[in-house]
Amino acid sequence: MKAFILDRYKKKQLLRLGEMPEPALGHGDVLVEIAAAGLNVLDAKIRNGEFKLLLPYKPPFVLGHDLAGTVIGIGSGVGRFKVGDEVYSRPRDGRIGTLAERIAVDEADLALKPRNISMAEAASIPLVGLTAWQALVEVAKVRKGDKVLIHAGSGGVGTFAIQLAKHLGATVATTASAGNADLVRSLGADIVVDYRRQDFEKVLSGYDVVLNSLDGDTLRKSLDVLRPGGRLISISGPPDPAFAKAQGLNAFLALVMRLLSLGIRRKAKARGIDYAFLFMRANGTQLAEVAALVEAGTIRSVLDRVVPFASSDAALTELEAGRSKGKVVVEIR
Repeated sequence: MKAFILDRYKKKQLLRLGEMPEPALGHGDVLVEIAAAGLNVLDAKIRNGEFKLLLPYKPPFVLGHDLAGTVIGIGSGVGRFKVGDEVYSRPRDGRIGTLAERIAVDEADLALKPRNISMAEAASIPLVGLTAWQALVEVAKVRKGDKVLIHAGSGGVGTFAIQLAKHLGATVATTASAGNADLVRSLGADIVVDYRRQDFEKVLSGYDVVLNSLDGDTLRKSLDVLRPGGRLISISGPPDPAFAKAQGLNAFLALVMRLLSLGIRRKAKARGIDYAFLFMRANGTQLAEVAALVEAGTIRSVLDRVVPFASSDAALTELEAGRSKGKVVVEIR
């Protein structure tokens, strides 16, 4: 089958369009013909070698963490899906590879695609939808009346998280450029801070939750926004000891995680704030919950652009520059 292949770790390394073996179906696996695949900053970071210690993929391998497509085969023990079902997924770590014509996915990581949107729109959702769900529903337990700050509101995670936080009943603030203010307001943002002209930590205060996807400086300044007892959740690091434990990392890597996050954890503790690093995980049950919200019109996908399969490599390089509004999706079929 055709796939875009990473031959070695290197910053801005070109992905090679070539042939890969057909996926093998194991117990509990579902074979999916991929119609569309979402691109994520995570793909670029893996390509650049930034996650070699945590996600030790051995080149050559196929990148890609989002898919929408059609079931064309099922392995033994599969009970929830049948051939012909339209599905979407974020395959679990160790089994990525959606920049390809076909993939085998664990049944537990799949959900039926929202019926009211296209394959391209569905492919834009899994990773960002699960990230927002796990941050706001699982970790922060956002409730009606909470005040939530979501950084980078016009990005992939931001556009989804704003809508989910509003659905949960929160008052939502976000950071965005003036040019993206109308977009994030249309998604439900109550307060938009123009990060080019305003210091968000001087404008906002008394917040219950901050979802950070930016740099360490933004992370530290976010402490000034939170009330005592608030929660600072970061999807961009630094990883913390709880993450190391959940990943089953060895003693050396666990120590590294502890040291990397020591500064922010100490500052947070001194203010009575809880810090957590979130590295989202695959979860088909949660994707089914997300699909219900999409079908109800509560949440919509936000696409920056849809590109042909042949443009996958160029699109990933452009995505890394950080100027996309919402998600970039590759049409494979």
